[in-house]
Amino acid sequence: MTVHFIGAGPGAPDLITVRGLELIRECGLVLYAGSLVPQEVVAQAAQDAKVMDSAPLTLDEIIEAIREAHASGLDVARVHSGDPSLYGAIAEQIRRLDDLSIPYDVTPGVPSFAAAAAAMKTEFTLPGVCQTVILTRTSVTSSSMPEGEDLETLGKSGATLAIHLSINNLAILVRDLIPLYGETCPVAVAWRVSWPDETIIRGTLATIRDAVKKAGITRTALIIVGPVLGGEDFDDSRLYAPGHSHIMRQKK
Repeated sequence: MTVHFIGAGPGAPDLITVRGLELIRECGLVLYAGSLVPQEVVAQAAQDAKVMDSAPLTLDEIIEAIREAHASGLDVARVHSGDPSLYGAIAEQIRRLDDLSIPYDVTPGVPSFAAAAAAMKTEFTLPGVCQTVILTRTSVTSSSMPEGEDLETLGKSGATLAIHLSINNLAILVRDLIPLYGETCPVAVAWRVSWPDETIIRGTLATIRDAVKKAGITRTALIIVGPVLGGEDFDDSRLYAPGHSHIMRQKK
């Protein structure tokens, strides 16, 4: 018996990995985050599988369901949205499974920032503009940020910022980043990316608050900040330059 932590991807049911979908089809218990994982994904479970929405459950209740499945010899598909390594809350579950000597593995998924880049048809790293992406969030009541991970500190890098779980802190975000990136720095807010009602709002640090307020977006949004969103003023990569050689290609 194994617990399979599975990243279901950003929302579109065909963006889950082949491995993840096969595991869902094979497991006797499917535990999924109902508010974020599409029904089409868990509908792939076997007819005799038990399918449970973990959204109303506490950690203790989730672990108890897994423990019961383990005692019955059932494999478990623990399905999370996006990629489990990012704000997936799998570490606390893994710690409990270690204490219970219940085996587990992890299947990655398409993270929301990658899905947002694809939806916008853009790169978050551009030669001569930015070569670093920072994945972060801001403090909320349920989870504070460690010292040194505030936006004022991270923004000094000039990196592309992919800011999760922070749409309700947009005013604070704008206040902290304007001194570092400037009022005209491009911003994109990607809401329910890859879902049928996907919405991407573009603006600048000076205009994005009004645009988001007008759209009525209050949750499930990713905020991207950085000059890479600003157009075509960047250098070509040296990767395909005639004068650049590597093991697979000589200089031309």
